[in-house]
Amino acid sequence: MTTLTDLNSCDAAAFVDTLRGIYEHSPWIPERALTGGPTGRPFATVAALKHALQTAVTKASVDEQLGLIRAHPELAGKAAIAGELTQESTKEQARSGLNLCSAEEYATLHKLNADYNARFGFPFILAVKGPDGNGLTRSAIIDTFTRRLKNQRQDEMAESLRQIHRIAELRINDLLALTPAFGPTVMQWAETIGAWSEADDGLTCSYMTGVHQRTAAQLATWMREAGMETAIDAVGNVVGRYLSLDPDARTLMTGSHYDTVRDGGKYDGRLGILLPIAVVRHLHERGERLSYHLEVVGFAEEEGVRFRSTFLGSNAVIGQFDMALLEQVDAAGITMLQALTAAGHHPEAIAGIARNPADLLGFVEVHIEQGPVLLERGLAVGVVTAIAGSSRYLVELTGLASHAGTTPMNMRKDAAAAAAEIVLLVERRCSGAGSLVGTVGQLQVPNGSVNVIPGHCKLSLDIRAADDAVRHAAVKDILDGIEAICGRRHVDMQIEQIVSAPAAPCAPALMERLGEAIERAGLPRHELASGAGHDAMAMAKITDVAMLFVRCGNGGISHNRLETMTADDAEMAAQVLLDFLRGLA
Repeated sequence: MTTLTDLNSCDAAAFVDTLRGIYEHSPWIPERALTGGPTGRPFATVAALKHALQTAVTKASVDEQLGLIRAHPELAGKAAIAGELTQESTKEQARSGLNLCSAEEYATLHKLNADYNARFGFPFILAVKGPDGNGLTRSAIIDTFTRRLKNQRQDEMAESLRQIHRIAELRINDLLALTPAFGPTVMQWAETIGAWSEADDGLTCSYMTGVHQRTAAQLATWMREAGMETAIDAVGNVVGRYLSLDPDARTLMTGSHYDTVRDGGKYDGRLGILLPIAVVRHLHERGERLSYHLEVVGFAEEEGVRFRSTFLGSNAVIGQFDMALLEQVDAAGITMLQALTAAGHHPEAIAGIARNPADLLGFVEVHIEQGPVLLERGLAVGVVTAIAGSSRYLVELTGLASHAGTTPMNMRKDAAAAAAEIVLLVERRCSGAGSLVGTVGQLQVPNGSVNVIPGHCKLSLDIRAADDAVRHAAVKDILDGIEAICGRRHVDMQIEQIVSAPAAPCAPALMERLGEAIERAGLPRHELASGAGHDAMAMAKITDVAMLFVRCGNGGISHNRLETMTADDAEMAAQVLLDFLRGLA
């Protein structure tokens, strides 16, 4: 069996020869990784080795990268049928049953290969082992093939290289016979609870439904099995405590939410619960206790799907649960109070959930990035600097509905034209300013008709930035701009603010500890802001917070069934979290 020590100590020729099959027909990659400056030998960790190989590809010329892509065989293509694949590719394709395709499946793949090559000029590449290291089904491969055919060439070339790096990662794991401690468990747990849904198709888990309660019970079971004292509180938060030997010790909290959006992903929120449970289980199995109490919380509600009110779980923990929300009703007319009571909870006990800030060391949340930054940089994890603040508005525009054929263009009071100009204003003002982003996510022309100038239009505004001053300045400019647009077009406006959430900067000391843990794992530290809201925003009101982002696949898609990550990235995040926990006094 080859070890990292072997690779660090052997001569250059043996190093290249040992890694020859990692990147298909491309020995130049280990050759360059061997002497790649600060990323070269000796490699402190396997992650550092993988990163060095990846860096060699990233620094290569476009022609060299294209050569690497074209060195890979088609899936179930002529080379596979003729038995001409490398040993590694033969095993990988066989694990997904591509050697057992029906005549119809071969025909489909043959056409997809031909169409793909014609469109992009290189073969389709997919890590057929899949994100959890198990083989993808043939239908999943065909679905992915079909979806990626719609990409632009530059995007697809980048995705091909990412898939090649994933294939290389899996091959290195096999070569070194690595035994992961966390990744496969976390992925399997996510699959288990991800199969429970209110919808027949896709994953939906909204507050206090039967699926939600079943998920809570399962999380509690896993927490108990991991050695934690476990309870489900009055709002449905699942709480596991791994106690220190010192009863007077303070508490570090970690966790995330287990509810989902409609047709959501398996890892959003849930990763931040499952991963620390796996880490605690690891500590418990070794009889290892920390110098502080560790509390893992599965927050019951963050997304606001059923009762249109977000952060119910974390707001209860910080003592800011709005009891008036108990009268909120869902689409079926059921109040939150009725839903909680029917689930066996006691709303009068909600006030007792609040934590004493003096008892806390801080709150650390692990979460998929829900964006493409780490993916594009080829990094498994990153340190969050701040969670963006958000300003949201509903805008109603009222012009004058009139005949589309008889009203001259210079005499119109077109509400939709004003809305279109506002959309472009938001895009222009929020471009190129760091973490500032602006979105018009809803745009309606009520009772619109083909032959009528729109007299009424509704739209939403969502302005976010990690720096509140930057956000406020953008909001002022946009609202002033809307007023000017409406004045010039003789359109009346009505603006209602529906959300004003301040940015939540992460604590520098906790950020530094996370960054150091990443570097000790063999990866470069990368810092980034979060444009999405998280439970850590609420927790920041009572204690120091930090966040560890984990790479999200499929272009960074989240809140979508295509949301994905890998077992290797889960493993890396868990190792970083474990290091962080052990180093925190």
